[in-house]
Amino acid sequence: MLIVAKSITEQPVMSLRTGGRVATAKRPIFNPDNLKIIGFHCEDSFNREHLVLLSQDIRDHIKQGFVVDDYEVLSEPDDLVRFQKLLKIDFELIGKTVVTKEKKLGKVVDFAVDSETLYVQKLYVGQSMLKSLSDGQLSVDRNQIIEVDDKKITIKDPLQHTPVKPQVVTKPVTG
Repeated sequence: MLIVAKSITEQPVMSLRTGGRVATAKRPIFNPDNLKIIGFHCEDSFNREHLVLLSQDIRDHIKQGFVVDDYEVLSEPDDLVRFQKLLKIDFELIGKTVVTKEKKLGKVVDFAVDSETLYVQKLYVGQSMLKSLSDGQLSVDRNQIIEVDDKKITIKDPLQHTPVKPQVVTKPVTG
């Protein structure tokens, strides 16, 4: 099932052990190489400390928020040695410019992730005011993405169609 960005940001992190809220998941941490959410920047409910919740420690995502076993699954960012590079990159998807090889299409205003794998499946691109009046919002599927870098996301041109071979229509012979 696909879930949009606002369903996974500013979400409570609930502990199964205590039955209560232990933190708030503020925003996702992306791996820009494959657009997978590897975790979430969180704010500790007790002392407002910045912690990280890794995706692998999430037991479930329900309407009340993320469910984890216990507060102990939250980590200090410095303790996550394997993820230091990704934490330093601090890749942000919202606001990233989306381009084709020929032109700029707009900026990412929202995205949808697969609730099971946490891979980004769709990007929703806000276009310029004039363009959005005529064309509306642009939806980009994961398989259209060619490259992701610090400044932009390059996609296949959505308006480029595969040429269709004209078919010859013959009239039936009537006698």
